[in-house]
Amino acid sequence: MTRPNIIFIVADDLGYADLGCYGGRDAVFGPVSPVLDGLAANGLKLTQGYANSPVCSPTRFAMITARYQYRLRGAAEEPIRSSSRGSTTLGLPTDHPTLPSLLKASGYQTALIGKWHLGYPPNFGPLRSGYDEFFGPMSGGVDYFTHCDSTGQHDLWFGEEDKKEDGYLTDILSRRAVDYVERMATQEAPFFLSLHYTAPHWPWETRDDAEKAPAIKDNLFDLAGGNIHVYRRMIHHMDEGIGWIMAALQKHGMADNTLVVFTSDNGGERFSDNWPLVGGKMDLTEGGIRVPWIAHWPAVIAKGGESRQLCMTMDWSATMLDAAGVQADAAYPLDGVSLMPVLKDATHSFRRPLHWRMNHRRQQALRDGDWKYLQVDGNEYLFNIPADERERANLGKKEPQRLMAMRADWLAWNATMPAIPEDATVSLGYSVKDMPQR
Repeated sequence: MTRPNIIFIVADDLGYADLGCYGGRDAVFGPVSPVLDGLAANGLKLTQGYANSPVCSPTRFAMITARYQYRLRGAAEEPIRSSSRGSTTLGLPTDHPTLPSLLKASGYQTALIGKWHLGYPPNFGPLRSGYDEFFGPMSGGVDYFTHCDSTGQHDLWFGEEDKKEDGYLTDILSRRAVDYVERMATQEAPFFLSLHYTAPHWPWETRDDAEKAPAIKDNLFDLAGGNIHVYRRMIHHMDEGIGWIMAALQKHGMADNTLVVFTSDNGGERFSDNWPLVGGKMDLTEGGIRVPWIAHWPAVIAKGGESRQLCMTMDWSATMLDAAGVQADAAYPLDGVSLMPVLKDATHSFRRPLHWRMNHRRQQALRDGDWKYLQVDGNEYLFNIPADERERANLGKKEPQRLMAMRADWLAWNATMPAIPEDATVSLGYSVKDMPQR
């Protein structure tokens, strides 16, 4: 079999149960995610997949390097802020091997359409880290119509040039992705497309809400706006766009040998549905880090598979390299682990301890098998996740030896990572003053 094309689709702030195939409810207009539900039904759904971080840019460092984000200074920001334009330190070092750079060196065509959020030119940027093409925003969040970031600066780029383009951003990105697939169908080299939507990240705008943009330009967090109906429609717009892309693959006979992966950069935010999980973005409770994971590749993945294999974002990156037959740079060994055995057989499983830490609230977490160690604000917890996915029954006092062993495991892992820099920032868009705590 020839090497597959790869499309890596990443939603922004999507909750665990926002999709129908993860238990999400229909919206007033009907099913929210019929295309993604179809990809899961005709591929593989993983129910124990995690993001590398509960906030966006740190996960993206792990996603592009297939290594723990804590190894890089820029990923200590929670998250990188729009005000960091011009920084020489807060971004992805251009000499670091990446998923796209390794694939490119092996003969793949590479493109990023959508959100970058790993530092700004001239010191950083997609074209400096392995992508042949880039179209999208550089920052963490932009208005869907004006395409301006939270500082009011226009933030839509073609390569490293500011690009004015009218329209609803989700649709613009989807159409660009369709165009890319159409162009790649005319050449022989395999392609790697990162399609990183900003949806359903704030501000809360559907494709019919252009008139809202002037009112929220000074506060894109849109604290007085939004509701579950707008939010679900935003997800639906993204889902429609993914349908356009799948149709383009089918049109050109490329769908069978294209690995399509879908996930989210972290757990849900204000209007998301994380049931049965608690917490959300910025939290190391399950709702902040457990996210939808779907893989579709008819040539390899059997229909209707479901797996409880523990895995995190950087494992997808390692899997893509494995699928393409590409080795990691020996000087930068991967922390990610290939899931190819699981893609080939959904019943396959292996031990996969997962570690996290956050500067915010001094959070620490370890998931190993059924068990999870968690520390928040100096308080320690021990949960059996299959028995208690809502993390309500703290078993630390009942199983002190297990708690102690998992704490020791986390401390040993943390000792292998650089310390959190003293000048690292935590940026919260809202607090309990704006809305009640979860």
